[in-house]
Amino acid sequence: MTTATIADFSKRLDETAEDTEALLAKLLSDVLLPDEIARPKRLMDAMRYSSLGGGKRLRPFLVVESSAVFGVGREAALLAGAALECIHCYSLIHDDLPAMDNSDLRRGRPTLHKKTDDATAILAGDGLLTLAFDIITRDQIHKDPTVRLLLTRALARASGLGGMVGGQMLDLAGEGRFGDREPVDVARVQQMKTGALLRYGCIAGAILGQSTPKEHQALDDYGRALGEAFQIADDLLDVEGDAAALGKQTGQDAALGKTTFVTQLGIDGAKQRVRDLLARADSALSIFGAKGDVLRAAAHFVAERKS
Repeated sequence: MTTATIADFSKRLDETAEDTEALLAKLLSDVLLPDEIARPKRLMDAMRYSSLGGGKRLRPFLVVESSAVFGVGREAALLAGAALECIHCYSLIHDDLPAMDNSDLRRGRPTLHKKTDDATAILAGDGLLTLAFDIITRDQIHKDPTVRLLLTRALARASGLGGMVGGQMLDLAGEGRFGDREPVDVARVQQMKTGALLRYGCIAGAILGQSTPKEHQALDDYGRALGEAFQIADDLLDVEGDAAALGKQTGQDAALGKTTFVTQLGIDGAKQRVRDLLARADSALSIFGAKGDVLRAAAHFVAERKS
């Protein structure tokens, strides 16, 4: 990984974060769309609070950069990335609720239910979830309705019962929320709860770019490796990280008695697993040559992050 590649990655990550922020602010404005009756102020304020002004926007970045491999227009990729980010932000709101993780801090600020109340937080999450599917079906994303359909279906499956939502249910069952603590398949929970949306960010570019099956599979393999590396890094940060840098409490996994990659592999084993996953991600991108360099840098960023 050259210094120039790392610098280019950092610049592009920042640019996508800025562009995504501006686009989300526009999408979450008070301007009514056709067939909308009203946008209640309390709801919009809550949605903006949880969506604007924070986060690295890694998921939209993956959409933009996987799309760039195929020469897809930036405006279309940013819209698809904004839809994905709405799903991500909704999931954080709901994960923080007392019935879920009962978190007080998110990105260094009070979580939405602490800032407002549980009902407002639930509805803000619902609003972001449904807005995501409004965005992903828009004509500006692709002129071919079949492409938009494939994007929408893939997003529903990544975020739904066989993806993120199902992963959260398995995670809660593993904590013993519904009776006896159930055995946890950590890899499966990861693939669903956090990995599915990260993987979607990678294959969205292949769908938008109408890639070959081989190219689609390469980005799928890359996305799976990156998603697992992300979760292991997250597990390590919960043990070794600094709460101030993370903007949220550390040690929560241990407090909840969660089975994680760290509890299964140990700290050294988890770090070795990350190195193996980085090698797998690099290998998956070989089909794209230099066009995959920024995505390679993204995998290293995910694995080595401190917050």
